[in-house]
Amino acid sequence: MEFLAKEYGYVALVVVAYCFLSIWMGIQVGMARKKYKVYYPTLYALESENKDAKLFNCVQRGHQNSLEMMPMFFVLMILGGMAHPCISAALGLFYTVTRYFYFTGYSTGDPQKRLTIGYISSSLLFFYYSVLKLDNGQEEVDSNVLKHIILLFMGCGVMDSFRKYGFLALLGLKICTISLAINLLRR
Repeated sequence: MEFLAKEYGYVALVVVAYCFLSIWMGIQVGMARKKYKVYYPTLYALESENKDAKLFNCVQRGHQNSLEMMPMFFVLMILGGMAHPCISAALGLFYTVTRYFYFTGYSTGDPQKRLTIGYISSSLLFFYYSVLKLDNGQEEVDSNVLKHIILLFMGCGVMDSFRKYGFLALLGLKICTISLAINLLRR
């Protein structure tokens, strides 16, 4: 286990948090099935057969989209976290939070609410603080990134603004993974 930094535990915790989020979303879909009377094995309701089809389909689609993104997210977390565990964990936590708000926005029945713009400047600040530190080789800052990001965003109450900007977290995770690949190739 010496291959992995002890901070890699943060990466594992974020992956597990995303799993719990996915389970919670699945439960929400199950509850929506009962509420809107859409029974298995029907994946999506037809508006011609169910007056609440759009409401159910929004809940189902929010969960389905998160499932579609899960494999890429996990691969980027696992690989990027090997080189930059704290940065990857912070970006992964950010992405997990954006998926929660994406889902809850989508579940309102108005698909546009999954993309609330909100405070873009806070999202960009997060992106800069977490990812661009890689370019400066300041790995010592890495160990405090997660704590600072959580405090910044929980304290500012801007979580609702991140639905649209979860892609920034995935971009950052891609950069971490590319950094790992380059470092491995330079050996």
